[in-house]
Amino acid sequence: MYGAIGSPALFFLARPTEAWGCRRGSPSFSLGPTRPLARHYSRTHDTRSRVATQDYRLNHRIRVPEVRLIDEKGEQHGVVATNEAKRLAQDAGLDLVEVSPNARPPVCKIMDFGKFKYQQRKKDRKGGGGKKGITGLKEMRVRPAISDHDLSYRLTDGRKFLEEGHKVQVVCIFRGRQMAHPEHGYDVMRRVSSNLEDLSKIEVPARMAGRRMTMMLSALTTDQRRKKAKELEERDKRAAEEAARNPGEKKAIEQAQAANAEAAPIEPAVEPAVEPAVEPASEAATEPTPETEPTDE
Repeated sequence: MYGAIGSPALFFLARPTEAWGCRRGSPSFSLGPTRPLARHYSRTHDTRSRVATQDYRLNHRIRVPEVRLIDEKGEQHGVVATNEAKRLAQDAGLDLVEVSPNARPPVCKIMDFGKFKYQQRKKDRKGGGGKKGITGLKEMRVRPAISDHDLSYRLTDGRKFLEEGHKVQVVCIFRGRQMAHPEHGYDVMRRVSSNLEDLSKIEVPARMAGRRMTMMLSALTTDQRRKKAKELEERDKRAAEEAARNPGEKKAIEQAQAANAEAAPIEPAVEPAVEPAVEPASEAATEPTPETEPTDE
């Protein structure tokens, strides 16, 4: 019953082929035929490695007599002999790639095939990552009286979320007497949006709902970030030029505003206090004199 093992204690420790008296390599526990795993893996692996080269023919694999040629600068050379196109690609140190095999004659382009494959893989990864990140929503919580140190940490997290392509909902929570000063929350929201304007745009502006003030930021695309960076650079440059042309103008305006603010409340407070105090005193002093004169006579 126990075959070559001979002992019931060692029966379950032995390999299946020895325990049941089967030949090595036979399908002991399978209901159907099997094939070796290594052979199956090698075929699958080879197929995956050939996927990138099956889509495009290049260089010596292009065997048609004529092709429609596009050089590395994008200029069209019309229909030329295939050997001539290969020679031009070899002189440029690049590859001749068949980009449109169904055309008659096929369209070939001179390019760096390795760089072309890298850009295609990068584009595919970017497209897949964008689909996954559509529904991503992150939350960043702040307070109306938040300190600069704490806000810097929140901005670091928000910048990380936006770089990953997520939307960021900024939430400012009010407590107690803070409800009487919503302007403090709007000020914090302006600070957040101005610090993250190179990576985001305001999708939903700040609004108050109960004890919460919320604002939604959405991430900019790569082209939008590049355009926004140029705009910010030009704005800073113009501000620096204006400050260099009129270095004392801003300071003079601030001093004048401060002087007006200090002098404005003093003038109306002094004049009305002096004038009404003098007039009734003079009238009271002149009235009793005519009354005393006739009594003496």
